[in-house]
Amino acid sequence: MNVTRATFDDVMVPNYNPAGMVPVRGEGSRVWDQDGAEYIDFAGGIAVNVLGHCHPELVKALNEQGSKLWHLSNVFTNEPALRLAKKLNDATFSDKVYFANSGAEANEAALKLARRWALDKHGEEKNQIIAFNKGFHGRTFFTVTVGGQAAYSDGFGPKPGAVDHCDYNDLAAFEALISDKTCAVMMEPLQGEGGIIPPDVDFVKGVRELCDKHNALLIFDEVQSGVGRTGHLYAYMGLGVTPDILTTAKSLGGGFPIGAMLTTADIAAHLKPGTHGSTYGGNPLACAVAEKALDIVNQPEVLEGVLKKEALFRELLGAINEKYNVFEEVRGQGMLLGCALNEKYQGRARDFMMAATKENLMCLVAGMNVIRFAPSLVIPDEDIKEGLARFERAVAAVVNAE
Repeated sequence: MNVTRATFDDVMVPNYNPAGMVPVRGEGSRVWDQDGAEYIDFAGGIAVNVLGHCHPELVKALNEQGSKLWHLSNVFTNEPALRLAKKLNDATFSDKVYFANSGAEANEAALKLARRWALDKHGEEKNQIIAFNKGFHGRTFFTVTVGGQAAYSDGFGPKPGAVDHCDYNDLAAFEALISDKTCAVMMEPLQGEGGIIPPDVDFVKGVRELCDKHNALLIFDEVQSGVGRTGHLYAYMGLGVTPDILTTAKSLGGGFPIGAMLTTADIAAHLKPGTHGSTYGGNPLACAVAEKALDIVNQPEVLEGVLKKEALFRELLGAINEKYNVFEEVRGQGMLLGCALNEKYQGRARDFMMAATKENLMCLVAGMNVIRFAPSLVIPDEDIKEGLARFERAVAAVVNAE
C-alpha cells in the first residue's frame, strides 16, 4: 500500500499538521524520508529519542524481550518492570514506582495520588492544586487544566476544580496563593513547552519551604527535563531540592512509549489496590527498552558529555546570532535549549522551524517565540556542527526574505 503525506489528510483526525515529508528510517541523529533525503534530527521526537534512532543496544533489548513476553496486564507483574523500578528507586529519592504509558498519564497518577493522600490524611477541605502559568503537564482533561496554558483546556466544557495558577519564578505570588488548603504544587523544574524557561534556584527552594510549611506535596514534572536531558539524571538533582512525587516519560523509553511516577513509600501507600490503574502500564517490552536506556544514560561520561555538547551548541548559536541578530537569548540546559527570538522577530518561531526543514534539519518550537532543540544526548559533535550550519542557512533565509 502506497502512502504519502496526502494520505494523512484523507485518513487522520486533523488535530496535527505534520511536515510535508514522511520519515521512513533513522540511525543515530540522522533520518531519511520517502525520497531518500537525509535530515539531521535536533527535535528528538520532542525530547524522546534520548539515544537517537535505532540505538543498537535498545534494538537488542527490544528484540530479546519481543521473543519472550509482550504483554500481561497488571493482574500479573513481570521481570523487566521490577528491574526498571528497582533501578529508578536506586538512582533517585523514591521508594516506589507506578508505570504508565505517557507523561500525561504519569501526571494524572501524581495528581490523583496527591488528592487521595490529602483526603486520607487531612480531609476534603485540603484539595487545592497550584501550578504555574506557561506550564504544560499533558493533554488529559485533568492535566491540561493543571497546565498553565488556558488555550489548551478551553472549549471542552467544565474543568476540574480547585486548580489555581501563578507566574513561574514569582515567589511572592506563589506565597500569596498557597495555604493550608493546598494539597499539592505541580511544577516543571525547567519549563519546556512554555518556552524553555529555567527556574531561579531560590524560587524552587522557596516553593519547597512553603510546601513544607503548609503540608502540601511538591510534584516535579520531569517528563521533558528528566533522564539526562539537563546533564543530571533528573533536573532536581542540580537544584538541591527534592520533590515528594516525580513524573518521568519521554526520554525514559528512548522512543518506546512509557511513563512513570516516582514517590516515597509513605505517600505511595495511599494508592491502595483498585484506586488507580493502567492496562499497558509496566508493559514488558517498554520496561525492557527503558531499563537499557536508563543504564546507558546514567553513566558519568554520558551525563558529562551532555554539558560539553551544550557548550558547543551555545558557542555556534552565538556565532550565528552575531551575524544575524535574531535571538534575545539562548536558554535552557543540556540538550534542552531554546533560542528566544528578539523583538523584531516576535511570533515567528514557526517560520524558522519551517525554513530549517527546507534545509534538512528537524527542530521544534516552544510557543510562538522560541525555537527548541532537544536532540539525542549522544549526538556526535560533527552532527551538531552540520546541523547548525543548516540552521544558519535557515536563519539567513528568513532574515533575507524580508
